Amino acid sequence: MSRMCDICGKSVMFGNSIDRSGRPKKKGGIGLHTTGITKKVFRPNLQSVKFKADGLSFKIKACTRCIKAGKTLAV
Repeated sequence: MSRMCDICGKSVMFGNSIDRSGRPKKKGGIGLHTTGITKKVFRPNLQSVKFKADGLSFKIKACTRCIKAGKTLAV
């Protein structure tokens, strides 16, 4: 099973998690310094939902944005 929304196609994204130390210049420090960068995985918030279409009922994986927008209702 893939980590992908069956409605909009939203899937896993990749990025960086940046660790910083120090105090911002706005608050009287000498500025923030990057102390480490590691890879990060951003996963979509998928929920299993019952979907009804043409009298048939089956389960799909939908992201919470699609559920909130009402895209999982009967078509």
